[in-house]
Amino acid sequence: MARKYFGTDGIRGATNAGHMTAAMAMKVGMAAGKHFVRGDHRHRVVIGKDTRLSGYMIENALVAGFTSVGMDVTLVGPMPTPAVAMLTHSMRADLGVMISASHNPYADNGIKLFGPDGYKLSDADEAAIEALIDAEVELAPSSEIGRVRRVDDVKGRYIHFAKATFPADLSLDGLKVVVDCANGAAYQVAPSALWELGAEVVAIGVSPNGKNINDQVGSTAPLTLCETVVASGAHIGIALDGDADRLIVADEHGQVVDGDQLMAAIAGGWARQGRLAGGGLVATVMSNLGLERHLAAQGLGLVRTKVGDRHVLEKMRASGYNVGGEQSGHIILSDYATTGDGLIAALQILAEIVRAGAPASEVLHRFDPLPQLLKNVRFSGGKPLEHGAVQEVIAAAEAELEGTGRLVIRPSGTEPVIRVMAEGEDMAQVEAVVDRICDAVRAAAA
Repeated sequence: MARKYFGTDGIRGATNAGHMTAAMAMKVGMAAGKHFVRGDHRHRVVIGKDTRLSGYMIENALVAGFTSVGMDVTLVGPMPTPAVAMLTHSMRADLGVMISASHNPYADNGIKLFGPDGYKLSDADEAAIEALIDAEVELAPSSEIGRVRRVDDVKGRYIHFAKATFPADLSLDGLKVVVDCANGAAYQVAPSALWELGAEVVAIGVSPNGKNINDQVGSTAPLTLCETVVASGAHIGIALDGDADRLIVADEHGQVVDGDQLMAAIAGGWARQGRLAGGGLVATVMSNLGLERHLAAQGLGLVRTKVGDRHVLEKMRASGYNVGGEQSGHIILSDYATTGDGLIAALQILAEIVRAGAPASEVLHRFDPLPQLLKNVRFSGGKPLEHGAVQEVIAAAEAELEGTGRLVIRPSGTEPVIRVMAEGEDMAQVEAVVDRICDAVRAAAA
């Protein structure tokens, strides 16, 4: 059943347009609060946000909604998404909310909800909340309206939590680290955690002004990170996104290291230590075939899911894996966190480098990725993938790549776009295959 408000990762959109208005945020607060008011105890919600200008507006509207149905609110200010998930559980709250549009530009914002266990809500919970958004929600009696409290020491709590994931027998002494916080939620906690562990820290993207989040900085724009690593002579650079649930790395030469290589490094290290659960890791259909072959050579498996860290986490929980993620840098380490955590993933990468006593370029280059190409085809209507001519071209491409590559074709979940991805050992062949499929889709959609 199609969702009206919730997407693959909460509710997201341009602020003061569509669903992302103050009025809608208040309705979400009322609906989510009503859904999670269970029993006679005082119910509490933890609300965090990133550094977007609209965060104040959405935060206040949510507060109005939650308190109007009798839920107490704890405000923690700018904090990473994984920190809000952790605090929701550790503070025994009934619900957690992160106000963020992740790696999107500042004009967008979003609302992510976490249950009392710190995990993102189930489909059933989201459906129930959607139904309440469009209903007349019963308000609390005037004597039972919720209270609001701001907690000021949460940064220290999260820093302590993150540092505890770094091996106690190691330190970052002598390591020069560039950290790019995307002018986002981790602009205070990430540099502090690294410094407290002994690193010499060069911090960039730590001057948020409400409008510069993800603007030419962060994991989706790593050029500044790469340039700073080389210019400063750093051993490594780490880049987070706006809400710090994503990680991309630059080695000492300023070369970008993506999520596939990072997952390979963590999984390999954990396997050697006897702590890798599930006999491998979970990734999406977009992860490179080179990762799969690299893991297989070590006797480790790769389980693929649909795109989205939510699907990765569901598979991890269902099948007992403790490492999973996406090529884009969402890395979930379920021994520590209930969602992707860029800082914690970075600390595991730094631990691997310290243990190896070798340069980042050597430690993190685990495999040569196969040539991979992704193209998007926009269409105006219909279902072009069901067209006979398109299916014939796809079948021919699959036969051509069999044994040497992969083909992934999927419609976007948010816009009328068909995504065509192929990978193989010959880039010219990959390009030809993708172009033939794209041409067939365009012809079918015409």
